Amino acid sequence: MAGRITAIVVGIGLLTNVAVVQAAPLTFADAWRRVLEQDDGLAADRAGIDRAESLREAAKSLYLPKVDVGASYTHLDKPVELDMLDLNPIASHPELAKALQPLLGATNLGAGDFVTPLTEQNVVTSSVKALWPIFTGGQIDAAQDIRAAQVSEAREMLQVRQLSSFESLAQTYFGVVLARQAVATRQEMEAGLARHLQHADKLEAQGQIARVERLSAQSAYDKARIDTQKARRSLEIAELALDRMVKLKEVEPGNGLFVNNDTPPLAPLVEKTLAVHPGLKVLDAKREQAKGVIRVEQGKYSPEVFLYGNYNLYEQDTLTAKMTPDWLVGVGVNVPLVSRDGRSETVTAAKSAELEVNYLVAKTRHDLELLVEKTWREAGQGLEEYQALASTQQLAEENVSLRDKAFAQGLSTSLDVVDAQNQLAGIKTQRAAAAYQYVVSLARLLALSGQLEQFATYQLTEGIEVTP
Repeated sequence: MAGRITAIVVGIGLLTNVAVVQAAPLTFADAWRRVLEQDDGLAADRAGIDRAESLREAAKSLYLPKVDVGASYTHLDKPVELDMLDLNPIASHPELAKALQPLLGATNLGAGDFVTPLTEQNVVTSSVKALWPIFTGGQIDAAQDIRAAQVSEAREMLQVRQLSSFESLAQTYFGVVLARQAVATRQEMEAGLARHLQHADKLEAQGQIARVERLSAQSAYDKARIDTQKARRSLEIAELALDRMVKLKEVEPGNGLFVNNDTPPLAPLVEKTLAVHPGLKVLDAKREQAKGVIRVEQGKYSPEVFLYGNYNLYEQDTLTAKMTPDWLVGVGVNVPLVSRDGRSETVTAAKSAELEVNYLVAKTRHDLELLVEKTWREAGQGLEEYQALASTQQLAEENVSLRDKAFAQGLSTSLDVVDAQNQLAGIKTQRAAAAYQYVVSLARLLALSGQLEQFATYQLTEGIEVTP
């Protein structure tokens, strides 16, 4: 019995430890590491890189010869034979044939004795064939360059998705933090209105306020309860999104909202973005592919030089097989004159593709400049709004205290107290939303400029934590 009790206690202890592990706060850095490890989209892009690298390695075999082992079985209408009399037209002359009949009869020879079989009726052959292109007008080199550019494109697409995932995580993670602060603000307001309702009940019982004042306090309190419940529902939705993103249950954010004294300078952000953004590198890779296609199509105008060879593995015991050499090698040239693939139009299309990429690069650079400046201004607006509302929040807190005291003394109405509470809750929510806008905009700026590692510096080293 004692052993059973001990086992139960140990089991409860293990469950408690597991619960503690699951409920441990998850920092933003840890959440980002989990996204890098667990996100299916990132895993798909990594598989795309592996596929592109495999295709690049496969393209290297274009330099190697092609070697085939083949066999054939052929059934002929009749065996191939050689009649010696057919080689001499005089021997087949009717008069000469009549004169030779006695001689053939004396030697026991017939017309069939002059027929030599060359092949059998069923012909079976087997051989090894080799073909080795040694000059293709640069088409093989161009194909290699295209595959290498496709690998670069796949790698940069992974970077694009990582930056997008970082922005999404910042929005979702700190969205949960914002939702929690909203719940805390609503709960604080609900508690304040509950105290106000208690005061109103006492004052009405003492006959110091009219019933309408107490009903006003009751109505405000009921509405505050509803608003708190709505905030909790919004929090549950935000938490569900974060749980799905990091693939954990009941995630507890370990970091709060923060602000900095100043926003990062704009000019270095724009310069860095235009230098390292993977979207531009994707277009660079596409430009290299377009150039490779141009070289491939232009190479079709050049002659092809190749080596070829053949070695017989099996041959029948026939005169033709004995006369045929066992192996052969040679050099061949193929000069294209007229083709049906529209080579000139294809080259023109490839050049148009390169021009299209050039225009896309110019447009993307312009769009990135605009996006960086827009995001930078949004970050600045959020920071300025958060800082500017600090004094307003202090005033609203003082106003709530004064209104509560005035109502207790009969110098203020219940509506005044409710308005003060609403004003304070609104300002707190507005400041938290401004801090959230700053954090999300900062994350986007750092993602665009390829400085994800700097986010921890702004958050932990230079950050000022925002409290409800």
